[in-house]
Amino acid sequence: MIKECKLYKKEKGKKVRCLACSHKCLISDGKTGICAVRKNINGKLMLLVYGTVAAMNIDPIEKKPLYHFYPGSYAFSIGTVGCNFKCDFCQNFDISQASKDKEKVDKIIGEEISPEKIVIAAIKMNCKSIAYTYNEPAIFSEFVKDCAVLAHQNGIKNVLVTNGYFTKESFDFIKKYIDAANIDLKSFKESFYNKFCGAKLKPVLDNIKWFHKQGIHIEITTLIIPGLNDSKSEFLKIAKFISTIDRNIPWHISRFFPMYKMTGKEVTSRETLETAYNIGRKYLNDVHIGNI
Repeated sequence: MIKECKLYKKEKGKKVRCLACSHKCLISDGKTGICAVRKNINGKLMLLVYGTVAAMNIDPIEKKPLYHFYPGSYAFSIGTVGCNFKCDFCQNFDISQASKDKEKVDKIIGEEISPEKIVIAAIKMNCKSIAYTYNEPAIFSEFVKDCAVLAHQNGIKNVLVTNGYFTKESFDFIKKYIDAANIDLKSFKESFYNKFCGAKLKPVLDNIKWFHKQGIHIEITTLIIPGLNDSKSEFLKIAKFISTIDRNIPWHISRFFPMYKMTGKEVTSRETLETAYNIGRKYLNDVHIGNI
């Protein structure tokens, strides 16, 4: 389904400025933004994946991972194709990068389903929450909000699994309806974000602060990749940053497995994960090792 976006403004010459994520793409008529699912059609920004779900499952909330938000409950998880990042180590690249395939860009894959049917399904399956996950929810913020409003009306919580690249506009657009979020803090180096994600670090740090200030339950995840973000100094910087916001924010240290464009990398050693854990516990009350 295609639906006009709300998070954009019109510019001169039929160009539009997308406000869904911190790239704030300036998009010419007939073109898409970096995510390849928000397209300028005759001077209007259209969401190509509204109501088109590429992945839909019932997951333990701990798989998001959220260990301190209704533990033991289930989340009705949905995601579309597309992403505003291009992470070389993406675990869900088959759907997150699918919209950028030039041969398939106008053939959005997925099952059409309305927000109403998603909420009904979540209730039927006794899910405590709906999780917007698998790909980046910021790029389909309008769909997230429509689902989230209905979810709240029916006593269902809303969870974001995000790379933390919302703009202030898109964050304000949905913040009242979001109850929890797991935010990736992939590295504490600008060069890492530039080279491996096609993004910047500061917006992610800002998002973590915004979510916490809003009173949304947050947990942070860092995928530890050998040779790229596994130094003691980086573990220290991440742990200290999180603690300056709130030492009660849980930090998930996740084990890397070779994937996508990094199949030549080694699996993260248990020793490295334990080093990160020990450093994190000096500053944070809850540190969890994942993917082991």
